Amino acid sequence: MTLDADTILSVRDLRTWFKGRHSIAKAVDGVTFDLKRGKTLAVVGESGSGKSVTSLSIMGLLARPGAIESGQILFRDRQERVHDLARFSQKQFRALRGREIAMIFQEPMTSLNPLYTVGDQIGEMIALHEPISPSEARKRALEMLRHVEIPDAAGRLDDYPHQMSGGMRQRVMIAMALACSPSLLIADEPTTALDVTIQAQILDLLRRLQDQFGMSILFITHNLGVVAEIAHDVVVMYAGRVVEQAPVMELFARQTHPYTRGLLACTPDAERDLGSEGERQALYSIPGSVPPITDLPPGCAFEPRCGYAVPACRNALPPLVKAGENSISRCIRSHEI
Repeated sequence: MTLDADTILSVRDLRTWFKGRHSIAKAVDGVTFDLKRGKTLAVVGESGSGKSVTSLSIMGLLARPGAIESGQILFRDRQERVHDLARFSQKQFRALRGREIAMIFQEPMTSLNPLYTVGDQIGEMIALHEPISPSEARKRALEMLRHVEIPDAAGRLDDYPHQMSGGMRQRVMIAMALACSPSLLIADEPTTALDVTIQAQILDLLRRLQDQFGMSILFITHNLGVVAEIAHDVVVMYAGRVVEQAPVMELFARQTHPYTRGLLACTPDAERDLGSEGERQALYSIPGSVPPITDLPPGCAFEPRCGYAVPACRNALPPLVKAGENSISRCIRSHEI
């Protein structure tokens, strides 16, 4: 198992399937990408695209009957050892989670225990991985609350989750995730449940903490507007497969897959959404919906919703091809778009 010196995570031809009695849901079907040290990689797509299942596969948190069918998830730990997480046991994952890789979720109220104070929960995370006294764990918990810029951190240390706002609870989750200084943070839709102002604050906080702790971030989202704020590189997924991958600036300058163009058109833009006489225009939406992953067509899964589709799109799954200076695309017309 080898990794480039500047790569911390390499997902290679990952297939995560959910097998039922009469069907197989190929939630992740041949996904490949690399995450560089100290960088942020955004994985973007609609609900059902497979982005969250990819992150759960990396963390070893798949619910049955989900299982990794094949592929590799190569991860470099702080001792520069490379592990294939696709072969890890739950015992190995328990030692890894929190210490080497941490994760924050969309809704902190489902992740925080309502019966314990936030200080106790952060301290417990630290004590789980380090031989530390209760008083030292409490001191470290206070330091983490200050790192995530919670006002009057000492006074909020003994608060329960319900006593905090949504934005503050998300900051507590970030504090818990970073308590043991992991080298990789997976953020699964961490700002979706927050209003726009708080969302911007959380994104700014993640950027500053990334610089401070030197961690890499895998950022899962459906919102390309958020991607522009935080990511260095972008992977776009559709129906369990990667359809486009590019550095963030290259992706926003030129999209080479119709699905990516549709996602970007769905993002509110103050200037674009005004008509020639200043009237407000309806926000664009991609027609149709993601096909069921238990019954994908033999060709391009996006073909029924695509304005660029030709008969050849229905015949066979398009391969990922070079479409720009540093981009790849799963579209036979990528150079025409």
